[in-house]
Amino acid sequence: MKPEHVETPLNSSPPKPVHEAELGLPVSANSSALWITRSIGVLALIGAVGTGTMWLKLTGIQEQLARQSADSGSQAVQARLSAKQAEELARETAARLAVTDAKLSEVSLQRSQLEELMQSLSRSRDENLVVDIESALRLAQQQSQLTGSVQPLLAALKSAEQRLTKVAQPRLAPVLRALTRDIERIKATAVTDTPSLLIKLDELVNAVDNLPLLNAVGVAAVNKPVLAKPENSWASAISASWWEYTLAGIWDDVRGLIRISRVDRPEASLLAPDQSYFVRENLKLRILNVRLGLLARHFDVVRSDLNLVIRDVTQYFDTQSRQGQTTLALARDVLTQAKQTELPRVDDSLAALTTAAAGR
Repeated sequence: MKPEHVETPLNSSPPKPVHEAELGLPVSANSSALWITRSIGVLALIGAVGTGTMWLKLTGIQEQLARQSADSGSQAVQARLSAKQAEELARETAARLAVTDAKLSEVSLQRSQLEELMQSLSRSRDENLVVDIESALRLAQQQSQLTGSVQPLLAALKSAEQRLTKVAQPRLAPVLRALTRDIERIKATAVTDTPSLLIKLDELVNAVDNLPLLNAVGVAAVNKPVLAKPENSWASAISASWWEYTLAGIWDDVRGLIRISRVDRPEASLLAPDQSYFVRENLKLRILNVRLGLLARHFDVVRSDLNLVIRDVTQYFDTQSRQGQTTLALARDVLTQAKQTELPRVDDSLAALTTAAAGR
């Protein structure tokens, strides 16, 4: 049989030793029982110590778990508070975001409306600019056709080019290129300068009044020697050649009384003074006809009348004189420059303006 395990309390006093004789057992049996009892006591003591140690550890663990549980509870409370605050912040942020989205959509709408308004204003400004340039070019072309000069057309083209350069619209770039091509083409075209011809015709009319006729009374010879007249002083009184100057003056007066000339055109020499007036007036009328034909751009009539003017100047006026030579040279210069030339047109620029106005 196994010996029974007897638990002894931790605070109980150790058992007193019992003699084998008192128990009525043999001595050997008593020794074994004593040894067993002691072993059991030691084991019981060890078990009691282990149990106490475990109880202490469990107590510490319980306290630690309690503290952790309390910490976890406080943390949970704080987490709930933080979650509540976060939820409120999220709601507030959502509300603000909704307001911001509403304002953003409103701003986007206003921006789109503003862009449409700016495009409309820009489009209307460009359309007005295109219409103004087209009207200016058509008016300049009519002026060029009336005056026979390309200066109004060039001025209108350059003004339109400057206006388009300041605007700098990509939609109007083809119009700018067309204007540049027309300017270069007009500058390279040789056109009759009608204003300068009109100025020369006015000079020709003014020169007719002072133009000497062939039957006019001549003046003294140009190349006659001129003697220096001594001063009225004592030197002239003692001069031995004073009588030479007196005779030279008398001889000049005598030569002025008689004029000998060769008559190649008797009709010019036999003109009466009243007829010479009509010759001048008829010559002025022919020059005025040349002016009218030049303004009407009838160059055949201009050249025909200029030939008649040159014929009359050569036939009735003194072309050997200085004024006659100048007048004849001026008439021939006008005849040389009066050529039939076609004025250039600005069809490319007008076509580009029409395309820009149509919005294509």
